Amino acid sequence: MNEGAVIRTAGRLDRIEPFYVMECAKAADAIARSPACNPARGGTPMIYLNIGEPDFGAAPAVQRAAIAAITAGHTQYTHAVGLPALRERIAGWYASRFGVAVDPARIVVTAGASAALQLVTQALFEPGDEVLMPDPCYPCNRHFVTAAGATPRLLPATAEGRFQLDAAAVAAAWGPSTRGVLLASPSNPTGTSMDPAQMAAIVQAVRARGGVTIVDEIYLGLSFDETYGHSALALGAGHGDDVISINSFSKYFGMTGWRLGWMVLPPALVAPVEKLAQNLYICASSVAQHAALACFEAESLDEYERRRAEFRRRRDFIVPALESLGLPVPVAPDGAFYAWFDSSHHSASSWDFCFDQMHRAHVALTPGRDFGPAQAERFVRLSFASSMAQLDAACGRLAKTLQAMG
Repeated sequence: MNEGAVIRTAGRLDRIEPFYVMECAKAADAIARSPACNPARGGTPMIYLNIGEPDFGAAPAVQRAAIAAITAGHTQYTHAVGLPALRERIAGWYASRFGVAVDPARIVVTAGASAALQLVTQALFEPGDEVLMPDPCYPCNRHFVTAAGATPRLLPATAEGRFQLDAAAVAAAWGPSTRGVLLASPSNPTGTSMDPAQMAAIVQAVRARGGVTIVDEIYLGLSFDETYGHSALALGAGHGDDVISINSFSKYFGMTGWRLGWMVLPPALVAPVEKLAQNLYICASSVAQHAALACFEAESLDEYERRRAEFRRRRDFIVPALESLGLPVPVAPDGAFYAWFDSSHHSASSWDFCFDQMHRAHVALTPGRDFGPAQAERFVRLSFASSMAQLDAACGRLAKTLQAMG
């Protein structure tokens, strides 16, 4: 290639915004390398409350299973839909945890929940299609829709509705090009879930219009309230057979870097998705799959429940702590590990607020810009996936800087 030659990129890139969470993370890392954050020079290290990654890693039994798999040479390709034994164990988890029977044949193991969403959006949507989503929502989810050539249509969701859509909003927004809805329960960035009755009403409304319901449930295991801790697959006898559920081993199971997830599909969609998976990435990591079998051992499940209790303890600390700082959380999170707080009392721009706190308090947060335009300037996402000591220290620093701001 000649020096200075111009590479023409695909037009779809113009319709995909930067991932501002990661842009802010880069800025936080740059500040963290400065003398002001160097303890040897009297500085204070950066506290990262911006990235949604549990501070717990893979459970000990999972780590041992990975070593055993490598030692035994279980590193070859698997079926594109995943190890049969892993699909069976995932189905067993749905039965024991949520009381819902899922045929293992409907389960497709993927290279993370991101791959699952890529497969589903590529299989279902095409140019001219529209997909309804709540605002706020996780940005990558809508970008998967865009990458498939379809158009994500964000519908503003309010605190009164737990920052979730309802059946009336879906019905009112449905148009000739609408193909379905993409929801999340519990949600990133709000940590709020959908009431099961409202979820069922949306499924019915979408079904009546010949559409498809996709639910991102990657935080489902980290539910703190029995009112909301139910899979969309458990909407009643047969009611969830046409719901597509996306899940992951990253959050509840703590396997973030292992890049392993799964989805539950309507039976007729399994073969088309399998064909795509074969072509796009062949299969998920074989070592990660063999290791994940140990996620469902009693030892591991006990550990995950201990961690879930710890996340709930952190939630119970951080929400009132933020309230006391004049950073209200309109809806307390009932799952995941995020608090969606209103920074408008202190700044007209959540972006400016976050960068100010990065520089002054050395606390990294995520402004609302990533999650949709409706209330982006008011809201900030805080991840309480960090330790209680870190959360306590961060609140102390925020208190000092906010007091100084007046």
